[in-house]
Amino acid sequence: MVDAARAARLADRIKVIVAQALERRIKDPRVGFVTITDARVTNDLQHATLYYTVYGDETQRAETAQALESAKGVLRSEVGKNITARLTPTLTFVADEIPADAARLEELLRAAREKDEQVAAQAVGASYAAGEDAYRTPEDEAADDDTDDDSPRS
Repeated sequence: MVDAARAARLADRIKVIVAQALERRIKDPRVGFVTITDARVTNDLQHATLYYTVYGDETQRAETAQALESAKGVLRSEVGKNITARLTPTLTFVADEIPADAARLEELLRAAREKDEQVAAQAVGASYAAGEDAYRTPEDEAADDDTDDDSPRS
């Protein structure tokens, strides 16, 4: 069992190595604006998962995914040359969903703001159904006690 801190350090190192290799060594035109956002290594240092984002539409994302799969061997050999681990971890590329999730959250927040504005606009001329203070007060209790004549209510 390897220390989790060592696995985290190795993941950071692999992230840098792969990003530099994508910039310098990989000449595939399908690899466009790729950003390696995160890397995670299992505690046994056997497998590395690299999360990436691509600037562009769905076709560019699909082409980039294919290019990364085809360049996996070259990238793994670069990682093997530049780390000091006994075994070179396998690389797995996963498209990062953070930008899509952020866009979805922004849309939900925008819809909530619009709904709040609608409610505020409706509340401008509104009045309370039971008056300003709809709750019973001690004065109301005292007034009710004065009018009670010990007769049963129906």
